[in-house]
Amino acid sequence: MACGNLNLHAYPAHHITCLPPRPELQPPQPELQPPRPTPLTSIKSVVPLFDRVLVQRFKPETKTATGIFLPTSATSNPLPEATVIAVGPGAPNKDGKFIQPAVKAGDRVLLPSWGGSTIKVGEEEYCLFKDSEILAKIKD
Repeated sequence: MACGNLNLHAYPAHHITCLPPRPELQPPQPELQPPRPTPLTSIKSVVPLFDRVLVQRFKPETKTATGIFLPTSATSNPLPEATVIAVGPGAPNKDGKFIQPAVKAGDRVLLPSWGGSTIKVGEEEYCLFKDSEILAKIKD
């Protein structure tokens, strides 16, 4: 315990006591607040690391080709397809060999219905997946 003020008056050396610091003698402390995170304004500022892949899921159609609007229950689930926006440089495997991701920016991929980390930029949603979580690359 740190001493604020030592009381040395009329006490032998073995009787020196610690008094609590007096608030009126302490300099004022500025209130420390953690910096507020700024909202993302551009997806270009997100750079995937290691074997992560940044994708944007396809949005379900809200109406049919004939112009009939679909109910919200039919369009609320995200589609399992996405476009790759950015790819990390890769990651080492268990043996230490560097493995590059199997997809590149612009590829269409098939995603699992679970997993990934969602990133919101404005009104758009993006997801980060590990390269090994992506199920397939869709060829046009």
